[in-house]
Amino acid sequence: MPHPAIDTLLQNAVTSGAVPGVVALAGNASGILYQGAFGTADRATQAPMTADSVVWFASMTKAVTSAAAMQLVEQGRLALDGSIAAYLPGFAAPQVLQGFGPDGAPQFRPARGPITLRQLLTHTAGFGYDTWNAEILPAMTALGLPRVPQTAAQHAQTPLLTDPGTRWNYSIATDLVGQCVAAASGQPFAAYVQDHILTPLGMADCAFVMTPDMAARKARVHARQADGSLVPMDLETGTPRTFTGGGGGLHGTARDYFRFLQMLLNHGSLDGAQLLRPETVAEMARNQIGDLTVQPLRSVQPARSNDAEFFPGMVQKWGLGFLINTARSPSGRSPGGLCWAGLGNTYYWLDPTRGIAGILLTQILPFADPRVLDLLWAFERAVYDTFD
Repeated sequence: MPHPAIDTLLQNAVTSGAVPGVVALAGNASGILYQGAFGTADRATQAPMTADSVVWFASMTKAVTSAAAMQLVEQGRLALDGSIAAYLPGFAAPQVLQGFGPDGAPQFRPARGPITLRQLLTHTAGFGYDTWNAEILPAMTALGLPRVPQTAAQHAQTPLLTDPGTRWNYSIATDLVGQCVAAASGQPFAAYVQDHILTPLGMADCAFVMTPDMAARKARVHARQADGSLVPMDLETGTPRTFTGGGGGLHGTARDYFRFLQMLLNHGSLDGAQLLRPETVAEMARNQIGDLTVQPLRSVQPARSNDAEFFPGMVQKWGLGFLINTARSPSGRSPGGLCWAGLGNTYYWLDPTRGIAGILLTQILPFADPRVLDLLWAFERAVYDTFD
């Protein structure tokens, strides 16, 4: 599966200092067409990056959580358009943050409508992330809540920034999707995902809590410095926690995540395991936000994220778990392509029209690193030029 031109592209990214290490993979419904790993998983130890290196997927988890929810929608155990209060009673009366009083206390009003599962899956429920929304952290602090809610009760106290259904805003919503999955299935969220997604797909190297073997292969996160250099960080992920987030907790290998993407390319099935109906996969890939559009992410925490705009000048939509590009991308992705990413600069795309999916994994902060994005677009272009 090596290819000289793509190998050179990825090796040059390591040699130039763009990345400490990288794993890249591309394939179609039949299998893997390219796989390569270059550089180091940890600059402190010089451990090599390999095809079996484990990375923190972060928000690449969201697509898996969305698929789990859609399984339960198929079974009639979750409804896309009813209030999530049917599963999470604490959300019966959501509150919208109006601003802050003279004393700094947050001010609220009742939301003009309920929160639905469809809105959670499309980031139109009204929530946000403090990485890109400056008002969240002071509101959470004033309410005595952690910046990242850890329990259902804390999530229920988290204010909305807008009325449900009125704006796309990237958010903690997929964590609540995970809670809906747990409530509807009667299983802890991580157990449901293991039993109904990971095990049927043979994703043995993918988990919320890493096994000792996975931990031994985990790539370390590196921080990009102002001079462009990369410094290893002490960032703990993949250890036991009281709360398993549907928005960002999975760890795994490129091969394992490709199994998930391949299932979607195969219209919901893989190697005899039927996880979703073909019509469900098609629905997940359709615009679900109507006239609303995906907006650029404007960072208010530069150590965690740069500003992020994947397709400048292009109208972008959101399906049930994915960003949708509405025009052909400069790297060759067809209109209707699906994608998303993880905070540690992990990226995937799925092109149903051309039948190709790709993954590029690094472990770098802040998110949307320009040098990694340049590498992603170059890799994607090379994949299309070579295999399409």
